[in-house]
Amino acid sequence: MQEISKSLVAIGKRLNAEKDKLKDRGRRRHLSWGMDFDSRALVLTTEIGEDWEKSTKEVWYGNKARIREQLQKEYGELGIDAKVENFTALKTKPFSTLSYHNHFFNQVRQAYIVGAYYPALVGACALGERILNHLIIDLRDFYSSTPEYQKVYRKKSFDNWDVPIDALLAWNVLLPDVAEEFRLLKLLRHRSIHFNLETYSAHKEDSLAAILHIRKIIECQFGSHGQQPWFIRGTKGQQFIAREWEDDPFVQTYYLNNCPFVGPHFSMAHGEEGWQFFDFPNYGEDDFTDEEFAKAYNERTPEMLASKPNPDSDK
Repeated sequence: MQEISKSLVAIGKRLNAEKDKLKDRGRRRHLSWGMDFDSRALVLTTEIGEDWEKSTKEVWYGNKARIREQLQKEYGELGIDAKVENFTALKTKPFSTLSYHNHFFNQVRQAYIVGAYYPALVGACALGERILNHLIIDLRDFYSSTPEYQKVYRKKSFDNWDVPIDALLAWNVLLPDVAEEFRLLKLLRHRSIHFNLETYSAHKEDSLAAILHIRKIIECQFGSHGQQPWFIRGTKGQQFIAREWEDDPFVQTYYLNNCPFVGPHFSMAHGEEGWQFFDFPNYGEDDFTDEEFAKAYNERTPEMLASKPNPDSDK
């Protein structure tokens, strides 16, 4: 585990070195990118207004019917009404940067949807513990000179959640709201995994609460969109990593490797091989402030966008 942590430090240094070779490095920013999400619950729970146009109502009714059909194919026809109700109770699956938690969180959600409430409860609690352990093990070598490092550098895992939570807060890794979600999840974890007769009657309610805590943790700490302090403010449609946050250990470890390093006039298209990004090779040597980058991005027109790779062109 110690070797993994040190290798992440080295990867971050190599990433910075590669970016520093670019002549227009100062005019590029990392596009926040993560396509792991599911917003179908929002459609199912949206009330269709009486004042809506008839055509709009028909579209929404059609969308709801298609989603219900999709869920029936995914989870089976038996007990479909309860499954749809469980699906909507989980709310949307938030936009998240791609990391180790995505696949496990999906499994936890699926367990709850089909009515496997206790496995979902235990899975959500275990995933919370795994996220905390990952954050400590992945990031602790960045903070080897801090007092908290002495409490965490020897351990391979942490059963006492307060130790990693307190360390990550001291390192300004965890956002305060996320730390509170972890502490609330910790209470559910202790009550549910250790023997407690109340679990038999509360396992569905506790399972939903645990999953929603994990959902909030992922949305706030790993979200690809939102009000996180590492995003540039005011960009339309997409979000970008602020320049001063590119060297932050958490952002460097969990975002940058998944986030294309683009100029303000990049474009993208979806094809058989997934999403492709197109950009110009050189935006000039002068640096953009984050505000200047946002302005250049917001004011671009379709004619200004890179439409295909063109290594021989120069902007």
